[in-house]
Amino acid sequence: MLEMRPNCETCDRDLPADEAGAVICSFECTFCEDCAGTVHHNVCPNCGGDFSRRPLRTGTSLEKFPASTKRVLTRK
Repeated sequence: MLEMRPNCETCDRDLPADEAGAVICSFECTFCEDCAGTVHHNVCPNCGGDFSRRPLRTGTSLEKFPASTKRVLTRK
C-alpha cells in the first residue's frame, strides 16, 4: 500500500492524498508536478527513476487507511 506522503520533497508543498498534483517514483519519492517538471526535469533526484501521477485515496479508503503524516525533504 502506498504511504501517500503529505508533501513535496523539494518545496515542502502540501500534497493531500485526496487531491491531484503529486507524482511519485517507484520508491514513492514524492514531488509536486511543478518541481518534478521544472526542477528535476522528470527524473527522480533520489533514484534516477521517472515519475507517475500518484493515485488518489478518497472517502472511506482514506479514513480506513490514512495517509502518512511524516514529511520528507530532500532539497538538492
